[in-house]
Amino acid sequence: MTSLLDTINSPADLRQLPRAQLRQLADELRDYVLHSVSNTGGHLSSNLGTVELTVALHYVFNTPEDRLVWDVGHQTYAHKILTGRRERMASLRQFGGLSGFPRRDESPYDTFGTAHSSTSISAALGMALAARQLGQERNAVAIIGDGAMSAGMAFEAMNNAGVYDDARMLVVLNDNDMSISPPVGALNRYLAQLMSGRFYASAKNVGKRVLGVAPPLLELAKRIESHAKGLVVPATLFENFGFNYIGPIDGHDLDSLIPTLENIKQLMLDGDGPQFLHVVTKKGQGYKLAEADPVAYHGPGKFDPAMGLQKSSVPSKQTFTQVFGQWLCDMAVQDKRLVAITPAMREGSGMVEFHKRFPERYHDVGIAEQHAVTFAAGMACEGLKPVLAIYSTFLQRGYDQLIHDVALQNLPVVFALDRAGLVGADGATHAGAYDIAFLRCVPNMSIACPADENECRKLLTSAFEQDHPVAVRYPRGAGAGVAPDAGLTSLPFAKGEIRREGAGIAILAFGTLLYPALEAAEKLGCTVVNMRWAKPLDIELLLQVAKTHQGLVTLEEGSVMGGAGSAVSEALQAAAISMPVLHLGLKDEFTEHGEPAKLLALQGLDAAGIEASIRARFPG
Repeated sequence: MTSLLDTINSPADLRQLPRAQLRQLADELRDYVLHSVSNTGGHLSSNLGTVELTVALHYVFNTPEDRLVWDVGHQTYAHKILTGRRERMASLRQFGGLSGFPRRDESPYDTFGTAHSSTSISAALGMALAARQLGQERNAVAIIGDGAMSAGMAFEAMNNAGVYDDARMLVVLNDNDMSISPPVGALNRYLAQLMSGRFYASAKNVGKRVLGVAPPLLELAKRIESHAKGLVVPATLFENFGFNYIGPIDGHDLDSLIPTLENIKQLMLDGDGPQFLHVVTKKGQGYKLAEADPVAYHGPGKFDPAMGLQKSSVPSKQTFTQVFGQWLCDMAVQDKRLVAITPAMREGSGMVEFHKRFPERYHDVGIAEQHAVTFAAGMACEGLKPVLAIYSTFLQRGYDQLIHDVALQNLPVVFALDRAGLVGADGATHAGAYDIAFLRCVPNMSIACPADENECRKLLTSAFEQDHPVAVRYPRGAGAGVAPDAGLTSLPFAKGEIRREGAGIAILAFGTLLYPALEAAEKLGCTVVNMRWAKPLDIELLLQVAKTHQGLVTLEEGSVMGGAGSAVSEALQAAAISMPVLHLGLKDEFTEHGEPAKLLALQGLDAAGIEASIRARFPG
């Protein structure tokens, strides 16, 4: 039943409700989120945990004039529902439908695109100072999760924000003790210590207990606000950045949230500088199954809310992520030097089993990709063999470190690049479209592109055997279904193979598009080459094929600009070979979210699209 929610078409409608009705609205909203996600799939635990906070923020602040910046943006389903997109939730994460993250072109209430973490404080500060410069009376609010607070960028922004005493800015720390993977690091320990009942209760009274015997001293401490705050709560970390710290408060208690936010809004209006509100929420709140297992319900597919997630009786194909996870464990048994590193993506990168079996060799550094890369470099300097499991899109954040700290020093770090290519429902922000282009221009780097699950395992071994940095890129989900061999055999470094002998045209396939290339080649009668390595290229094989064919087609699930196809053209030019070359890959555009097969077809990278492009370029 959503009788009250059905009347809310914008936050302006929400703000007309008496406060006594907000509890009912929150209950209806939570139920709507649960049943909506159960029908479409998407992020669930995080969104169930932010229902009351979303209601309170839109109730107190004059959105969209006041800016809300959500971080990470997968916790914004309630926000979308309250801002006029309730009826479109059935299209969530589907092609042409609502994005799973805030998008500026989707709604004026989505003030900043936030699909990667730890950017909200920087953006909100920019908005607050822009308003000041333009003479506009508005507030900027960043809502950031405790996992996202572990990234250096968040602290860089806080360090900058603290010097602007008149910035009308609020940072809301949504502390749910849960990023995608279990939270790690000193900051998380600090927050946990802060929230432990005995510690907090004693800290709250320590000032009175110590100074109460001398009332003049207690009064003096109260006047010296920074010192008094340090005595009342352990908030000095945030206050030393120049923020006025408030909290922690219950993020599910509207009777606490709303008056607190109203008071903070007045402080911002009075020019009291940047504010910091610490709220404590629970992932999966209100749905017992998600509360009990927030990781499993972080991003489920479709399911029956009454039954919860069910294991399928039909065995599914092994994913590339699972292949990597098994290889990692097997290689760790064989080579004691192996250490595994993840930036807060233990589950997503398939490292749960490794963590269980080799805890002393497993390192989750939190959402800190730059640190992860240099941390791996430091380990490699001392003779270890680091394997950094990282999504292609997240490695972009560690690019400077990859160049200066790993490649320049020619250190043997293996980069296991998950989610290379298109990623389906997560869309452009998570697509691994650029890794070949940005890696192949870096000296000492090599790039392997396995065509299937078996090649993935073997090329990971090949990469591990090298004494320089190597990236192995593989897509989300399953591939052709080629079962990996049990051993740890490798494939020859920088060598490809001819998979189909034909005539006239040769398709040079990099990665999993080998299989649609083989399908298209059956109708075209052309040669298909499994190149395997984008850098270094198998020059001998390339020149052999070039001399025996009239045209070449390069094929990759990555950016055409600067990608593997560009490498082929450069190699041909260096060999003084002039021949027609067709480059097929991801176009110079951001690819929308949607079903992966449909997206590939729209890019012309399915078998039919490949065939059509080749016939158009090489008629007859």
